[in-house]
This record gives sequence, structure tokens and C-alpha cells, in this order.
Amino acid sequence: MRGFLAEHLGVFDPVDIRILITAFDRVWEAVQASGVTYADGKIELARAVLAKHIIAAAKDGEFDQGRLRDGALLALRQSNLRSAPHSRR
Repeated sequence: MRGFLAEHLGVFDPVDIRILITAFDRVWEAVQASGVTYADGKIELARAVLAKHIIAAAKDGEFDQGRLRDGALLALRQSNLRSAPHSRR
């Protein structure tokens, strides 16, 4: 998340940055707790989708933790990065 925020220096104040980092950490914890899996190399892409969504929403004025989380989860789901379930034979 910090790497993506570095691309937006001066846009957010320190309090905003703490909110965004906390939102990202919480949404990533939710993703991990869900048990979803990603193909090799897709984990960083998934984290990027989450971070970019949170930053874009904040640039539009959204700083509510719940809405940031929910929007980021929706963006991740729509990205279709998850691995397809293995078929049982």
C-alpha cells in the first residue's frame, strides 16, 4: 500500500494515510481469512487491485473504513484474479 501511496505524494495528509493503510490491512486480512487462493504471481496483483481501489475512492472523498473495505473487495471480486477451483476426478 505504501508503494502505491508514494505515487500520490501531497494528495493525502498523515491522518488520511493512516486511514488508508488501516483500510488496506483490514481488507487484506479479510481476503486471507476467506481462504481464497490465487495462481502464482497473482497475489501482488490482488493487493494492487485493493490498494488502487482504496486510493481512488479516497481521492473521491471516501474515508469510511467499511465502505473502503467493501468497495475494495468488490473491485477484487470483479477482477477475477482468483484461481479456478480444482475439479475432483
